[in-house]
Amino acid sequence: MASIRVVIDANVLVSGLAYPKGVPGQIVNVWLSGSLAVVLSHYILDEMIRVLPRVPANRRTPEEIRDMADGFLGIAQIVVPDSEIEPDLRDPKDQQILGTLRVSGADYLITGDKDLLALAERYPILTPAAFWTKHGA
Repeated sequence: MASIRVVIDANVLVSGLAYPKGVPGQIVNVWLSGSLAVVLSHYILDEMIRVLPRVPANRRTPEEIRDMADGFLGIAQIVVPDSEIEPDLRDPKDQQILGTLRVSGADYLITGDKDLLALAERYPILTPAAFWTKHGA
């Protein structure tokens, strides 16, 4: 799986970190073990930092979450999303995520976001479950 490059959306990072036994957690664990190449943007990390403290299953302090995000900077490739606007994207906030995918050279964007998944016919976008079925253990 190491030759696969993916963008992991913040919703998958948050789910994976809060619920490590679920499919998003397995994907995050494969990445953290070095078996998956991950591309992120500061936008994705900022979203993770903002949302993870609000998840009841999260056991990390905001400071620990920021430290973890800083650590991710060293193990993920960080890119600047392009500024191209996808007119069919229903949620304008998701432009940054799609822009990360477009500049990343990644094989897939892994997300649970329905607005992004609606574009899966035009972009390589998979749910965590679909990615894990295709490439997981």
